[in-house]
Amino acid sequence: MTTRLLIVGPQGSGKGTQGVRVAEAYGIPVVATGDIFRANIKNSTELGKKVKAITDAGNLVPDDVTGEVVSDRLSQDDAATRGFLLDGYPRNAAQVTYLDAFLGKSDAALDAVIVLDVPRDESIARISERAKIEGRSDDTEEAVAHRLDIFERETAPIIDTYAARGIVDRINGVGSLDEITERIFAALDARGLARA
Repeated sequence: MTTRLLIVGPQGSGKGTQGVRVAEAYGIPVVATGDIFRANIKNSTELGKKVKAITDAGNLVPDDVTGEVVSDRLSQDDAATRGFLLDGYPRNAAQVTYLDAFLGKSDAALDAVIVLDVPRDESIARISERAKIEGRSDDTEEAVAHRLDIFERETAPIIDTYAARGIVDRINGVGSLDEITERIFAALDARGLARA
């Protein structure tokens, strides 16, 4: 069975961690744009050089470049045959349109959109903690607040788009890792999506 999922949540919501757990349970790859970009930068590919120049200037990678990267990854055998869990894409309305068009070529669509609801102060506290543990210099309180603002302005509206299609499962993102994972599984079970 092919399972196509999207996980959405503000920074610090735990979507990276939960995404990996869900993908493993369903036997599908996690397609995280950030990871793809970092791997390309590390390997100094053409795409990596392009992305590095953009991010070094403090800009977000443009929609067309991100769309190209995602469609290339979703065309690979594992994602094309088994499905995937998207993390970090789509982030805005233009990217939703691009993804719809790409999936539409093979008469496919997302099965479910997992939204991790976490209060803003909880996100900031988690990211501050992560910054201390991992020594991440980009996780200053101002930077985090700015990224949360971008999420609320650009990404939160796509949730309404998917909600209108009846595929959104809002999950309380506060609790232990296992509790949150179980809430996600319960929501996906209710949709009849079978685990691997």
